[in-house]
Amino acid sequence: MRPFDLPCPPDLHCMELQKEDIPSLQVFFDANPAYFLAVGGEPAGPNLANEEFHELPPAELSYSRTHYLAFVPSSGGEPWRAITQITRDLMADGVCHIGLFIVATARHGQGDAQALFASIERWALSQGVRWLRLSVVVGNAKAERFWASQGFVELRQRHGVATGPRLNSLRVMLKPLAGATQQEYLALVARDRPEVSS
Repeated sequence: MRPFDLPCPPDLHCMELQKEDIPSLQVFFDANPAYFLAVGGEPAGPNLANEEFHELPPAELSYSRTHYLAFVPSSGGEPWRAITQITRDLMADGVCHIGLFIVATARHGQGDAQALFASIERWALSQGVRWLRLSVVVGNAKAERFWASQGFVELRQRHGVATGPRLNSLRVMLKPLAGATQQEYLALVARDRPEVSS
């Protein structure tokens, strides 16, 4: 891991994962199965961390780079608090896609998700990001409520998307930043226009 310049709450460090951190990522996945049960119906498989770490956007989608980040207690020796995967400039300059955001189950209900997302948003603004984008599995009510409460709105739905062993419907959601608008985004990213079929 190496330090990543994202403004964390004072008791945490944000670290960018490297290839040698894949076993530790798998430990986090195994210790926190709630997300995987909600979206795929089963815990993370034994090779999922390796697959997730190396997964890139589809070849037809442009992007500049990806970051796999862990929020690690400053005191050391404690389990990771959360992880996120971020892709920059996905499909258009200024679009930051949050591909994964998992808070440790033991920290649920303590405000960690809100505080960590606020940190991600501050970092995005400092990087000139104009839109935050993500997808939420339809029926994952906790996640749907959370992202709506953070200001994300649904653009469209995609159906028949493989998420682990399941085929799910996804809500594609957007949060404009820094005075940008949803209309400007849709003018740049035709794929997310509501009239586009999945």
